[in-house]
Amino acid sequence: MATKMLMPKLSDTMEEGVILKWRKKEGESIKQGDILADIQSDKADMEQEAYDSGVILKLFAKEGEGVKVGAPLAIIGKAGEDISALLVDSAPAPAVPKQEASPTPQVAVTPASDTAPVSIPAANGDSRVKASPLAKMIAQENSIDLRSIAGSGPQGRIVKADVQSMIGKSPSILKRSFAPKKTEEIPLSMMRKTIAKRLLESKTTIPHFYLTVEINMKRAIDFRTSLNEVTGTKISYNDIVVKAVALALRENPKANSSFAGDKIILHGRIDVSVAVAVDEGLITPVIRNTDMKSLAEISAETKELAKRAREGKLKPEEFTNGTFTVSNLGMYDVENFAAIINPPEGAILAVGSIVEKPVVENGQIVVGHTMKVTLSCDHRVVDGAVGAQFLQSFKKILENPIVLVL
Repeated sequence: MATKMLMPKLSDTMEEGVILKWRKKEGESIKQGDILADIQSDKADMEQEAYDSGVILKLFAKEGEGVKVGAPLAIIGKAGEDISALLVDSAPAPAVPKQEASPTPQVAVTPASDTAPVSIPAANGDSRVKASPLAKMIAQENSIDLRSIAGSGPQGRIVKADVQSMIGKSPSILKRSFAPKKTEEIPLSMMRKTIAKRLLESKTTIPHFYLTVEINMKRAIDFRTSLNEVTGTKISYNDIVVKAVALALRENPKANSSFAGDKIILHGRIDVSVAVAVDEGLITPVIRNTDMKSLAEISAETKELAKRAREGKLKPEEFTNGTFTVSNLGMYDVENFAAIINPPEGAILAVGSIVEKPVVENGQIVVGHTMKVTLSCDHRVVDGAVGAQFLQSFKKILENPIVLVL
């Protein structure tokens, strides 16, 4: 018995669909699940499967026409079957013909020496390329210029299949080519072996936990700008962070401690290690007695130690026996991360970038600048409350940076 196939509702907001292409013609056999047509909804191009098997006895719309949801698409039945009753019951297909465009001439692109020519549709009067939303999305994801594709849809419209056929086959004008790279085996340097061993021991033997706070950096930004203008120096945000860490450790001495087997060492000195990236990995030069040094001294010493670290000229005593480490990836636009503790220290502070975003001040939404920091703690020596109190002090200092020079 012949059945009538209706236009399905392919999205919550769809009211009609456009027949981009019929995959079968009247009189052809079709099986249930075969693709009958490519239909464009208001959100995507979709392949419409047949609900029944048989012969296509009637197609109700032409390619390029719109069909309302629920209106007939096709009649499928047995060859020679009488479908007059179905035709009478069917309201005329509410086809909405699309505006006819003038024939689009094809312009041949001069091919590269080893590529095939690509036909590019010339722009119409409105300088737009006709393409379905799904075709546009696929082209954008694969960096394909739609003007380089000749559409196979109604009136030259570019459909999904046209774009997919170009993926991996685009001529050199559409994609970059790269020389193949060789796989290399790089022997571990002594530094990299040491880093691997120490970090593995740290992560597997130290019970890490993490605390994150967000800091309003408005005053710190103004403070740094004014300080550099007045003194003629170039104090970095990292210098300010290191000094703030040192002062916060003075207020919270339990955060400046190490686990030593059957005892906890509460350090009397505040020696802040600063993580520096070098060719072979990471090294942590130490700013001794950081709390007793000015911002200018911290800045100059950090620059000198970092320079000699990258040159491989640091002495062992200059990168060992720190009491707390600062690792800053803000210059790489990393907003937030958690660092691995540098043993035998009891904590490490991971510093993210300063981000411009809306904040609430005095009940009003204004443009603000915030920075996230994450404290990694060795739970054997630094409890949650101790870590939280350290971060409170650190945040208070950065949000009131005048204390850095008092």
